[in-house]
Amino acid sequence: MDYPDIIKQLPEADIPFDGVKGYLLQGEHQQVVYFEIEPIGEVPAHKHGDQWGVIFEGEMELTTGDTTRVLRKGDQYFVSAGVMHSATFKTKTYLMDVFEDKDRYKAKL
Repeated sequence: MDYPDIIKQLPEADIPFDGVKGYLLQGEHQQVVYFEIEPIGEVPAHKHGDQWGVIFEGEMELTTGDTTRVLRKGDQYFVSAGVMHSATFKTKTYLMDVFEDKDRYKAKL
């Protein structure tokens, strides 16, 4: 899979993980990021505002609180504000996240 130009022409998000690229669509009150994630292993547990996402390609193991599930193409997920969560990526994965926090990521300079 590869994102179309309409996505790849968006500003790139400044993401603090090697092997993770994100294309940033900034709204007035929310933020959308189209992620392209290499098999980087685990993204450590963290929390923030509400987050909704969908997997386009690949696989993500998502842990929210005490629950872990494997998500694949077409699967959706929701993480409520303030809930600790982590994710593990063993394959290249394309996904989209909508963040309640309008400033979750900044554009790369």
